[in-house]
Amino acid sequence: MNAQTRLEGVFPVLPTPFDEGGAVDEAGLRRLVRYLLRCGVDGITYPGVASEFAELSLAERVRLTHAVLQEVAGRVPVIVGATAAGLGATRDLLQALGPMPGAAALMVADPPQQGLAQQIEFFTELQGQAGGVPLMLQNVPAPVGAGLQASDVLSVVRAVPAIAYVKEETLPSGQRLSQVLAQAPASLRGVLGGAGGRYITDELRRGACGTMPAIELAEVHTALYAAHRRGDEAAVRQLFTRMLPILNIQAVFRWSLTKYVLQRRGLIASMRQRIAGPVLDAQDRADVDAFLGDLHDLLLPADQLPD
Repeated sequence: MNAQTRLEGVFPVLPTPFDEGGAVDEAGLRRLVRYLLRCGVDGITYPGVASEFAELSLAERVRLTHAVLQEVAGRVPVIVGATAAGLGATRDLLQALGPMPGAAALMVADPPQQGLAQQIEFFTELQGQAGGVPLMLQNVPAPVGAGLQASDVLSVVRAVPAIAYVKEETLPSGQRLSQVLAQAPASLRGVLGGAGGRYITDELRRGACGTMPAIELAEVHTALYAAHRRGDEAAVRQLFTRMLPILNIQAVFRWSLTKYVLQRRGLIASMRQRIAGPVLDAQDRADVDAFLGDLHDLLLPADQLPD
C-alpha cells in the first residue's frame, strides 16, 4: 500500500427517495445528505445498488448526483457511482455528468459475464474517461457485477493503475479482502467492505480501510468505526452485535427496510421504491420498531434531525 492520502472510514450509500407518485424527491435526498453529515460520516456514496441506480433515467441520475455534490459542498469526500449497462452507457453517463467538484472516486462494478481480458479492456477504457478521478472497482456478484476471484481483481488492478480502490462484496468478502491486500500493487490505496456492513468486523480485522453500508444505522456505523480507530475491539463487537437484528432484516428486504426506517424517523416522506423486491408487512414493521427501540440510545434524537 502506498502512503498517499486515502479514503478511510464510513461512506454510506444514499438511497433515492421517491414521492408517492414515483417521481424523484430531490429535497428528500438533500435532507438525507444533511442527516449523514450530522452523523459524522467520513464520506458519502451515491448512487449505488442501494440507490436503485438502474431505475433512474440518465437525466435523473445526473441531476441527483450533482444535487448530492452541491449539498455536501466539499465537507466530506463523495464517491460517485458510475455503473451502467456496458461501456457505451458508462461513457454516456460520464459525459453527461461532466465536471464533478468534490468527487473523490468513481465506483464502477466489474461488468457481468465478462472474462479477465474484457475486464481489463473495460477498465482501461474507463481510465481514459474518468477525467483524472480515481476509480473504485466494485467487485459485486451477478447480476450487477461479475464477482471476480481475488486473483482476477489483482490482475485488473495491476493493469489499470487508475484503480485506486476496491469495494469487495463477493463472499467470503473477508478472505478475498485479505488476498487482495496481501498482493496489492502500490497504486491501490485501499479496499473497502460493503454488503450493508454485515461483515464489517471481519473486514476491519483484515485491513479494510472503510465500509459502505446502507444509511439507516449511520450513527451506529460511525460509532463502531470510531471505536475501531481507537483500538477498542470490545466496543466494536458490542456495537456490531446490537446492529445485527436490523442488518439481518436489511439483508432480505434491502430498500424496503431502509426506506421504512428513514420514513419512520421523519427523514423521507414516502417508502416508495421503483425496484422490484420484497416489502415489509405489518409483522416485519413491528419487529423493526422493536429492534430500533433497542438502539434508541445510539441514534440521533428527533430534535437533532434535519428539517
